[in-house]
Amino acid sequence: MPRERRMFKNKIRRLRLLNTEMTQEELGRKLGLSKQAVCAIETGKTIPSLLRAWQISKFFNLTIEEIFYLEDDSLPIK
Repeated sequence: MPRERRMFKNKIRRLRLLNTEMTQEELGRKLGLSKQAVCAIETGKTIPSLLRAWQISKFFNLTIEEIFYLEDDSLPIK
């Protein structure tokens, strides 16, 4: 049986731009990350560690699940 490939997605860009139009560089400075690291996480090129995901969620005052999700969360985990 073939495994389904799901993409790990996030809402960081949307949250970053929602009220303050914060740049990737500004967010990175606040989280102790480079602009390149923020970009890699936003675009899904890098999946953040649990600690980093927790830091991001606390910064936006949301849960990890409200920010990070699987593209098709209806598929069973195999």
